[in-house]
Amino acid sequence: MPATVLEDPLGIAAVFSDGTSVSMMMNVTAGGKIYATRNPALARDMLMGLADLVHPHGDIDAKRTLNDYTAAIRALTNDLADQGFSGGAAELTRAHLAQHWLRGDHRAALESLSRRMLARADDLHGLLKADVREMVDGRHFQIQRQSENTLAPYTEGEWARLAKVCETVVKDSYSAFRRARRAAEDGQDPLKGGWSEANVYWAYAQFGPVEATPYADWSPGHFSGLPEKQFRYRKVAVSALLFPDASTVLAYRLLLGIYTGIVPDGLDDLGLGDVDWAGESTVLLSYIKGRTAEESRTLTKRASLLLEQWLDHSSLTRKFAPAGMRDALWVRYVPRGVHHWVTTATSNETSLKWILSQGLLADGGGPLRLHLHRIRTTYDSMRDRRSWAGSRRATLDPNRSPQVEADHYLGAGTPEQQALVEEIIVEAQNDMLRKAEPPMVLATEDTATLVRDYPEQVAALGLDDTALAELVHGERDVFSAACGDHLSGLHGPKGKPCPARPWVCLLCPLALFTPRHLPNLMRLRAFFARQWDQRTAEEFMRNFGPYDQRVAEILAPDVHFPSATLLEAAAQVADIDDELPLRPEETTR
Repeated sequence: MPATVLEDPLGIAAVFSDGTSVSMMMNVTAGGKIYATRNPALARDMLMGLADLVHPHGDIDAKRTLNDYTAAIRALTNDLADQGFSGGAAELTRAHLAQHWLRGDHRAALESLSRRMLARADDLHGLLKADVREMVDGRHFQIQRQSENTLAPYTEGEWARLAKVCETVVKDSYSAFRRARRAAEDGQDPLKGGWSEANVYWAYAQFGPVEATPYADWSPGHFSGLPEKQFRYRKVAVSALLFPDASTVLAYRLLLGIYTGIVPDGLDDLGLGDVDWAGESTVLLSYIKGRTAEESRTLTKRASLLLEQWLDHSSLTRKFAPAGMRDALWVRYVPRGVHHWVTTATSNETSLKWILSQGLLADGGGPLRLHLHRIRTTYDSMRDRRSWAGSRRATLDPNRSPQVEADHYLGAGTPEQQALVEEIIVEAQNDMLRKAEPPMVLATEDTATLVRDYPEQVAALGLDDTALAELVHGERDVFSAACGDHLSGLHGPKGKPCPARPWVCLLCPLALFTPRHLPNLMRLRAFFARQWDQRTAEEFMRNFGPYDQRVAEILAPDVHFPSATLLEAAAQVADIDDELPLRPEETTR
């Protein structure tokens, strides 16, 4: 049931996904203190926006969170009342809001909450003036400072215990699901075949958890004819086997974060449309990172298998969920809730109960504090520890800094040495300029198009018509591109075949990329993803960062090549090292 605004007394009533209900008034007495609003008109307008932010329409799904929003309403309305303002949202001006938010008397979080409510009320009812709405959507006045007690990554012991518990829950629940599904396939209607586990599972698999509830919910005069002591079935237990409950969904979600390091807000809103299957086992997952923009990641083998398993585990849930919810990745059934179908993330209260029920402990002996952003932080930290190999400088001469070594050992003592150093600097600068040039990409293998779209680059190549035709039609192909001059000496001795690694072509000014190179470019992108998973961020960016950025630029959907062509190429990728000409030290698995 959607949240509603209460008129007398003024407040809000809501029902959360776990079935609990709450009525929260604007004027209350607690702990001997009175908390009230002195501007009911503006408070009511903000409550209308708040009601649409509460489950099931919005993400507010706990009493404590709702209380924070009502506190923000009192803070804004009472401060404006002190300024002499008594109107509603339609009478607000930029000066009113600026004066309140600039005071700094309230926490930055309250400003953020009040902005959300005003914006949603305006979305629904068009209450705000245009310039006021622009201000509400604009930059915050009170910047929320980063806590000095920033949560550190989980320790190795805590991380291992959390992963182990998640893997156990996922494994056990999936095994139970498969057993129940197999039993349901062998069952029949309990009204015909009698009451048994297989037949009750059959009813749930055939009719769905809502319609089949009477089959596992005993009451006096139950149509099974069984007395309560002989009726061994309970709707919560039966539905949890075939329709994953909140604890199972939480375990899957945590484990996917542990395997991928994707930010929590990116995982929360995933849908089936964000999952691209490129072949039988390779998955490209697109997600939204709240502070940046749309991102994508090629999942590792175990993450792909976990995602594939979850889609199978939730298949019955998706079959009976409302049509508008089936595409949500984390859709689940809530047997005891007023709203039986939920797509939002589990609440903090549910997560805490799950931690306690699993006996997850921190190194200090108390319950492990589950903070989803620590999953990402720990993922990066563990990858860094796993790949760290120490500094060779510290091994050879730990008493010398890079500056001292440069001054003592790299100084040019003669004019000839100075000229050589300057030549090296010029070459390095030219190399940087070459790498900054945009790639030559052809959507079709047509020489005229190449000459038309890239006249300066073609002129720099110095090729005649025959050589250009060879370049476009594949006679000068290397692994990831067509090469304008394989003997140019740009990356090795002039007159000898280029010794560059396959990814170096991505930034080479002699490289031309056409549709026939897409499968190998996809293989390079998968290779970079595997390297990212086993290297520190600094090490990866130093060795592969520019090349990874360039391949992402070339393979951006519908920029150089249509999405359908890219997906067709991705389907040819097996995500293994054998697909690339790698040296032993470059392999990933």
